[in-house]
Amino acid sequence: MNKDQLLSRRRALSAGAAVLAAAGAAGAVQLLTGDQGPPAGSSAESAPAAGARAHRAAGKPSAYRLQPIAGYGPARGTPARTLVRHEPFLRMSGRGRSMVLTFDDGPDPRYTPDILRVLETHDVRAMFFVCGEMAADNKDMLRRMSDEGHVVGNHTWSHPLLTRLSRSAIRSQMERTSEVIDEAYGERPGWFRAPYGAWNRATFQIGAELGMEPLAWTVDTLDWTEPGARTIERRVVRGAAPGVVVLAHDAGGDRSQSVKALRDYLPRLLDSGYHITVPRRQLG
Repeated sequence: MNKDQLLSRRRALSAGAAVLAAAGAAGAVQLLTGDQGPPAGSSAESAPAAGARAHRAAGKPSAYRLQPIAGYGPARGTPARTLVRHEPFLRMSGRGRSMVLTFDDGPDPRYTPDILRVLETHDVRAMFFVCGEMAADNKDMLRRMSDEGHVVGNHTWSHPLLTRLSRSAIRSQMERTSEVIDEAYGERPGWFRAPYGAWNRATFQIGAELGMEPLAWTVDTLDWTEPGARTIERRVVRGAAPGVVVLAHDAGGDRSQSVKALRDYLPRLLDSGYHITVPRRQLG
Protein backbone atom coordinates (compact mmCIF):
# COMPACT_ATOMS: atom_id res chain seq x y z
CA MET A 1 0.00 0.00 0.00
CA ASN A 2 1.57 3.34 -1.02
CA LYS A 3 1.51 6.53 1.02
CA ASP A 4 -1.47 8.06 -0.83
CA GLN A 5 -3.54 4.89 -0.38
CA LEU A 6 -2.64 4.71 3.30
CA LEU A 7 -3.58 8.37 3.82
CA SER A 8 -6.90 7.78 2.05
CA ARG A 9 -7.62 4.75 4.23
CA ARG A 10 -6.82 6.64 7.42
CA ARG A 11 -8.96 9.61 6.44
CA ALA A 12 -11.87 7.28 5.76
CA LEU A 13 -11.36 5.56 9.08
CA SER A 14 -11.15 8.93 10.83
CA ALA A 15 -14.54 9.80 9.40
CA GLY A 16 -15.83 6.56 10.85
CA ALA A 17 -14.36 7.51 14.22
CA ALA A 18 -16.27 10.79 14.14
CA VAL A 19 -19.51 8.91 13.57
CA LEU A 20 -18.71 6.59 16.45
CA ALA A 21 -17.88 9.50 18.75
CA ALA A 22 -21.14 11.25 17.95
CA ALA A 23 -23.15 8.11 18.50
CA GLY A 24 -21.37 7.27 21.73
CA ALA A 25 -21.36 10.68 23.38
CA ALA A 26 -24.80 10.12 24.91
CA GLY A 27 -23.60 7.01 26.76
CA ALA A 28 -20.19 8.03 28.07
CA VAL A 29 -18.08 5.03 28.91
CA GLN A 30 -17.32 3.54 32.29
CA LEU A 31 -13.55 3.92 32.47
CA LEU A 32 -12.63 5.78 35.59
CA THR A 33 -15.74 5.50 37.73
CA GLY A 34 -18.22 2.89 38.77
CA ASP A 35 -21.02 4.36 36.65
CA GLN A 36 -22.81 1.60 34.82
CA GLY A 37 -23.29 2.65 31.21
CA PRO A 38 -23.54 0.99 27.83
CA PRO A 39 -20.51 0.62 25.56
CA ALA A 40 -19.96 3.73 23.51
CA GLY A 41 -20.30 4.02 19.77
CA SER A 42 -22.24 2.34 17.00
CA SER A 43 -21.26 -0.86 15.23
CA ALA A 44 -17.47 -0.98 15.18
CA GLU A 45 -17.41 -3.41 12.29
CA SER A 46 -19.33 -1.09 10.01
CA ALA A 47 -17.68 2.12 11.12
CA PRO A 48 -14.33 1.41 12.82
CA ALA A 49 -12.44 4.05 14.72
CA ALA A 50 -9.35 5.29 12.95
CA GLY A 51 -5.69 5.72 13.72
CA ALA A 52 -2.10 5.65 12.59
CA ARG A 53 0.33 2.80 12.94
CA ALA A 54 2.45 2.99 15.77
CA HIS A 55 7.38 -3.51 38.10
CA ARG A 56 4.35 -2.27 39.38
CA ALA A 57 3.75 1.43 39.85
CA ALA A 58 5.19 2.74 43.08
CA GLY A 59 2.79 5.69 43.03
CA LYS A 60 2.73 8.91 44.97
CA PRO A 61 0.09 11.57 45.57
CA SER A 62 -0.38 13.76 42.52
CA ALA A 63 -0.63 17.51 42.49
CA TYR A 64 -4.15 18.71 43.29
CA ARG A 65 -5.16 19.25 39.68
CA LEU A 66 -3.71 15.97 38.45
CA GLN A 67 -5.42 13.49 40.73
CA PRO A 68 -7.12 10.72 38.76
CA ILE A 69 -10.79 10.24 39.54
CA ALA A 70 -10.42 6.67 40.79
CA GLY A 71 -6.76 6.40 41.71
CA TYR A 72 -3.79 6.23 39.40
CA GLY A 73 -1.42 3.65 38.02
CA PRO A 74 -2.16 0.21 36.64
CA ALA A 75 -5.11 -1.66 38.09
CA ARG A 76 -3.89 -4.47 40.30
CA GLY A 77 -4.87 -7.89 39.07
CA THR A 78 -6.85 -9.10 36.10
CA PRO A 79 -10.61 -9.47 36.15
CA ALA A 80 -11.79 -13.05 36.30
CA ARG A 81 -14.06 -12.36 33.37
CA THR A 82 -13.97 -9.57 30.79
CA LEU A 83 -17.13 -8.69 28.89
CA VAL A 84 -16.89 -9.09 25.13
CA ARG A 85 -17.62 -5.67 23.65
CA HIS A 86 -19.07 -4.89 20.26
CA GLU A 87 -17.47 -1.45 20.01
CA PRO A 88 -14.37 0.08 21.59
CA PHE A 89 -14.62 2.69 24.31
CA LEU A 90 -14.26 6.14 22.78
CA ARG A 91 -14.17 8.35 25.84
CA MET A 92 -14.31 8.18 29.62
CA SER A 93 -16.93 9.06 32.15
CA GLY A 94 -16.29 10.75 35.45
CA ARG A 95 -16.50 13.92 37.42
CA GLY A 96 -15.25 17.27 36.26
CA ARG A 97 -12.92 18.26 33.44
CA SER A 98 -10.93 15.06 33.00
CA MET A 99 -9.04 13.86 29.94
CA VAL A 100 -6.76 10.96 29.00
CA LEU A 101 -3.62 11.29 26.87
CA THR A 102 -2.58 8.18 24.93
CA PHE A 103 0.54 7.47 22.88
CA ASP A 104 0.79 4.63 20.34
CA ASP A 105 3.40 2.48 18.60
CA GLY A 106 6.36 2.76 21.01
CA PRO A 107 8.35 2.68 23.01
CA ASP A 108 10.95 4.42 20.86
CA PRO A 109 14.26 5.44 22.49
CA ARG A 110 14.36 8.56 20.32
CA TYR A 111 11.06 10.06 21.49
CA THR A 112 9.46 8.14 24.36
CA PRO A 113 11.99 9.34 26.99
CA ASP A 114 11.26 12.96 26.02
CA ILE A 115 7.52 12.36 26.38
CA LEU A 116 8.06 10.72 29.76
CA ARG A 117 10.14 13.71 30.89
CA VAL A 118 7.40 16.16 29.91
CA LEU A 119 4.80 14.12 31.74
CA GLU A 120 7.02 13.85 34.80
CA THR A 121 7.64 17.61 34.81
CA HIS A 122 3.91 18.21 35.08
CA ASP A 123 3.23 15.21 37.36
CA VAL A 124 0.88 13.69 34.78
CA ARG A 125 0.09 10.06 34.05
CA ALA A 126 -0.73 8.85 30.55
CA MET A 127 -1.42 5.66 28.59
CA PHE A 128 1.08 4.02 26.24
CA PHE A 129 -0.20 1.46 23.75
CA VAL A 130 2.98 -0.40 22.90
CA CYS A 131 3.92 -2.74 20.08
CA GLY A 132 5.55 -5.95 21.27
CA GLU A 133 8.49 -5.79 18.88
CA MET A 134 9.31 -2.29 20.16
CA ALA A 135 8.72 -3.17 23.81
CA ALA A 136 10.94 -6.25 23.61
CA ASP A 137 13.92 -4.05 22.75
CA ASN A 138 13.08 -1.28 25.22
CA LYS A 139 11.98 -3.01 28.41
CA ASP A 140 13.68 -0.36 30.54
CA MET A 141 11.15 2.19 29.31
CA LEU A 142 8.23 -0.05 30.28
CA ARG A 143 9.74 -0.39 33.75
CA ARG A 144 9.97 3.38 33.95
CA MET A 145 6.33 3.72 32.85
CA SER A 146 5.34 1.38 35.66
CA ASP A 147 7.47 3.19 38.23
CA GLU A 148 5.96 6.54 37.25
CA GLY A 149 2.34 5.33 37.31
CA HIS A 150 1.56 5.26 33.60
CA VAL A 151 -0.77 2.65 32.10
CA VAL A 152 0.60 0.38 29.38
CA GLY A 153 -1.77 -1.16 26.84
CA ASN A 154 -1.45 -3.77 24.10
CA HIS A 155 -1.11 -2.50 20.50
CA THR A 156 -0.21 -5.90 18.98
CA TRP A 157 3.25 -7.21 18.17
CA SER A 158 4.00 -5.73 14.73
CA HIS A 159 1.09 -3.35 14.04
CA PRO A 160 -0.74 -5.35 11.35
CA LEU A 161 -4.24 -4.78 10.04
CA LEU A 162 -5.97 -7.30 12.30
CA THR A 163 -9.09 -7.55 10.15
CA ARG A 164 -7.00 -9.32 7.51
CA LEU A 165 -5.54 -11.92 9.88
CA SER A 166 -6.79 -15.30 11.02
CA ARG A 167 -7.96 -15.74 14.60
CA SER A 168 -4.78 -17.63 15.48
CA ALA A 169 -2.63 -14.84 14.07
CA ILE A 170 -4.59 -12.18 15.97
CA ARG A 171 -4.17 -14.15 19.18
CA SER A 172 -0.43 -14.50 18.59
CA GLN A 173 -0.09 -10.76 17.97
CA MET A 174 -1.88 -9.93 21.21
CA GLU A 175 -0.58 -12.74 23.40
CA ARG A 176 3.11 -12.22 22.61
CA THR A 177 2.78 -8.53 23.36
CA SER A 178 0.99 -9.14 26.66
CA GLU A 179 3.77 -11.50 27.71
CA VAL A 180 6.47 -8.89 27.03
CA ILE A 181 4.47 -6.25 28.89
CA ASP A 182 3.99 -8.61 31.84
CA GLU A 183 7.72 -9.34 31.99
CA ALA A 184 8.88 -5.72 31.79
CA TYR A 185 5.99 -3.75 33.26
CA GLY A 186 5.10 -6.11 36.08
CA GLU A 187 1.59 -7.19 35.05
CA ARG A 188 -0.41 -8.07 31.99
CA PRO A 189 -2.21 -5.22 30.20
CA GLY A 190 -5.88 -4.53 30.89
CA TRP A 191 -6.42 -2.48 27.70
CA PHE A 192 -5.79 -2.98 24.00
CA ARG A 193 -6.08 -0.85 20.88
CA ALA A 194 -6.36 -2.23 17.36
CA PRO A 195 -3.83 -0.82 14.87
CA TYR A 196 -5.43 1.65 12.45
CA GLY A 197 -8.54 1.48 14.62
CA ALA A 198 -9.63 -1.57 12.60
CA TRP A 199 -11.76 -3.71 14.90
CA ASN A 200 -13.81 -6.83 14.22
CA ARG A 201 -15.57 -9.50 16.24
CA ALA A 202 -12.44 -11.63 16.56
CA THR A 203 -10.37 -8.76 18.01
CA PHE A 204 -13.01 -8.05 20.67
CA GLN A 205 -13.40 -11.72 21.56
CA ILE A 206 -9.70 -12.51 21.76
CA GLY A 207 -8.94 -9.31 23.61
CA ALA A 208 -11.59 -10.19 26.20
CA GLU A 209 -10.24 -13.74 26.50
CA LEU A 210 -6.86 -12.21 27.34
CA GLY A 211 -8.44 -9.98 29.99
CA MET A 212 -8.34 -6.71 28.05
CA GLU A 213 -10.87 -3.96 27.30
CA PRO A 214 -10.82 -2.16 23.90
CA LEU A 215 -10.04 1.55 23.98
CA ALA A 216 -10.21 3.87 20.96
CA TRP A 217 -10.17 7.68 21.22
CA THR A 218 -12.15 10.88 20.87
CA VAL A 219 -9.57 13.30 19.45
CA ASP A 220 -7.09 12.20 16.77
CA THR A 221 -4.10 14.54 16.53
CA LEU A 222 -3.12 13.03 13.15
CA ASP A 223 0.46 13.66 14.27
CA TRP A 224 1.65 10.76 12.08
CA THR A 225 1.13 13.06 9.07
CA GLU A 226 3.70 15.47 10.58
CA PRO A 227 1.47 18.54 10.18
CA GLY A 228 3.62 20.70 12.46
CA ALA A 229 3.71 21.02 16.24
CA ARG A 230 1.42 24.05 16.23
CA THR A 231 -1.27 22.19 14.28
CA ILE A 232 -1.07 19.21 16.64
CA GLU A 233 -1.35 21.54 19.63
CA ARG A 234 -4.34 23.32 18.11
CA ARG A 235 -6.17 20.04 17.48
CA VAL A 236 -5.75 18.94 21.08
CA VAL A 237 -6.74 22.28 22.59
CA ARG A 238 -9.77 22.68 20.31
CA GLY A 239 -10.87 19.11 20.98
CA ALA A 240 -10.47 19.35 24.75
CA ALA A 241 -13.64 18.50 26.67
CA PRO A 242 -14.65 16.41 29.67
CA GLY A 243 -14.17 12.72 28.95
CA VAL A 244 -11.95 13.14 25.89
CA VAL A 245 -9.31 10.53 25.03
CA VAL A 246 -6.51 12.00 22.90
CA LEU A 247 -4.58 9.90 20.38
CA ALA A 248 -0.93 10.79 19.71
CA HIS A 249 2.21 8.78 18.90
CA ASP A 250 5.66 8.26 20.38
CA ALA A 251 6.96 6.01 17.58
CA GLY A 252 6.31 4.88 14.01
CA GLY A 253 8.20 7.76 12.37
CA ASP A 254 9.63 11.16 13.20
CA ARG A 255 7.76 12.13 16.36
CA SER A 256 9.72 15.27 17.23
CA GLN A 257 6.63 17.36 16.38
CA SER A 258 4.55 15.27 18.77
CA VAL A 259 7.03 15.88 21.57
CA LYS A 260 7.16 19.63 20.94
CA ALA A 261 3.37 19.85 20.74
CA LEU A 262 3.02 18.00 24.06
CA ARG A 263 5.35 20.51 25.73
CA ASP A 264 3.01 23.27 24.55
CA TYR A 265 -0.50 21.85 24.95
CA LEU A 266 -0.07 20.01 28.24
CA PRO A 267 0.48 23.13 30.39
CA ARG A 268 -2.33 24.86 28.50
CA LEU A 269 -4.74 22.05 29.36
CA LEU A 270 -3.67 22.07 33.00
CA ASP A 271 -3.93 25.83 33.26
CA SER A 272 -7.44 25.58 31.79
CA GLY A 273 -8.46 23.36 34.68
CA TYR A 274 -8.30 19.93 33.03
CA HIS A 275 -7.31 16.87 35.05
CA ILE A 276 -5.10 14.55 33.01
CA THR A 277 -5.89 11.06 34.25
CA VAL A 278 -5.35 7.40 33.49
CA PRO A 279 -8.23 4.92 33.36
CA ARG A 280 -8.82 2.63 36.26
CA ARG A 281 -10.76 -0.49 35.43
CA GLN A 282 -13.49 -1.62 37.77
CA LEU A 283 -12.48 -5.13 38.70
CA GLY A 284 -14.95 -7.63 39.98
